[in-house]
Amino acid sequence: MTDPGAEGAAATTLSLSTAAARNLSSTTKTPPQMRGISPRWLIRALPWVRMQAGTYRVNRRLTYAPGGGRVAFMRAGQGIRVVPPTLAELPPLRGLAPSPVLEDLSGRFEQHEYVPGDVIAAEGAPVDRVVLVVHGKARRLGTGEFGDPVVLGTLTGGDHVGSEALAGGDSRWAATVRAATACTVLVLPRAAFDRAVADTPLLREHIDRAAARPAPPANKHGEADIALSAGHEGEEVLPGTFVDYEVAPREYELSAAQTVLRVHSRVADLYDQPMDQVEQQLRLTIEALRERQESELVNNRDFGLLHNADPNQRISTRTGPPTPDDLDELISRRRKTRYVLAHPRAVAAFGRACTARGIEPGLATVEGAAVTAWRGIPVLPCDKIPISRAGTTSIIAMRTGEDDAGVVGLHQTGIPDEYRPGLSVRFLGINEKAVISYLVSTYYSAAVLVPDALGVLENVEIGR
Repeated sequence: MTDPGAEGAAATTLSLSTAAARNLSSTTKTPPQMRGISPRWLIRALPWVRMQAGTYRVNRRLTYAPGGGRVAFMRAGQGIRVVPPTLAELPPLRGLAPSPVLEDLSGRFEQHEYVPGDVIAAEGAPVDRVVLVVHGKARRLGTGEFGDPVVLGTLTGGDHVGSEALAGGDSRWAATVRAATACTVLVLPRAAFDRAVADTPLLREHIDRAAARPAPPANKHGEADIALSAGHEGEEVLPGTFVDYEVAPREYELSAAQTVLRVHSRVADLYDQPMDQVEQQLRLTIEALRERQESELVNNRDFGLLHNADPNQRISTRTGPPTPDDLDELISRRRKTRYVLAHPRAVAAFGRACTARGIEPGLATVEGAAVTAWRGIPVLPCDKIPISRAGTTSIIAMRTGEDDAGVVGLHQTGIPDEYRPGLSVRFLGINEKAVISYLVSTYYSAAVLVPDALGVLENVEIGR
């Protein structure tokens, strides 16, 4: 029995419905889209150097390492303890190999807590202890030319002051250290260190040897000095000199990002129109490899930019959010800063800081695209720079190019089955299930030619 209402509806239909007509029509299709594609400004900004032998050696002038790097910490029961080998970053302990001596010394540190405003060390007082900052932020405050207080720097996790206490003598604090936030520090009193020296002959030998060894002549960067004479008149005897090199320069090897792309032969044969299935699979796979490549260039512990900045080129924000003052301090530490890299949320936080001051950041054109700029330097967004759970991140500034002794990207071209420069697609064969396999590989690394080519602004707060 038919429905009278349905018959009435059919009788009122005057033309073919779109649902039925679609069966006789084709669709207009887009290539497969991918949300994970970013601008990858770092890959585009780095000048890429072609390696010929698989290894890139960075030769430098001989540099005397005085120490001054950051120490590391670990949990020990209910407290915190300094990682013993990192104590060798304190200048008087420089060159002391990991040993029970450092283990014993790390156990002599005392944990202290400070609230904002507390004085950790007072200017002019005797240096009677070593202070290691575990957590928090402290400021070094000095006295200006006219007696006014000036901020000389900021100390954050891993920084240390007062290592002069280990060298003996009657040294005094050159600046006041005041807690800017809640701070956790480890303190080694000079008396405790003296007891360790008395108990450990090896430590006594090292300290005595370091005190007796004269400081080698060096320039302000720590490089072996080149003797010169200037401003003289007449027939003065000129000094003789030579330029010494590092005996064991750093070498970079190419890292690899690889995957095996699999496509069934039935798909490749029967469903290749209007778009080549293998080509589209390969395109998206390469995009994912390039994204991973940029992430490694930022975060890899061996050659990534965040982990290869010199300790002297790492600074902390003054108040938390990235302000114009912080970026000025960052870019002033090197000549010809060419690019600044920041997470997009850090770029937005910098924009808010500028707005609060009534300042409008500039614009720069990079490869035809308009980006934020500061002091004429492009600030490129890079979402591979991590953001911590506490809402802090880092901002990178760099000089680029071999000619300027900057940061360079490394790759090798002309490799077998090269699909794009430095990227190969190699046919691996067809298995017994008729699945075609391709090995997709890209090789890359990055090198910092001199320490001041790369700087990092740390503890950048993006939530306020």
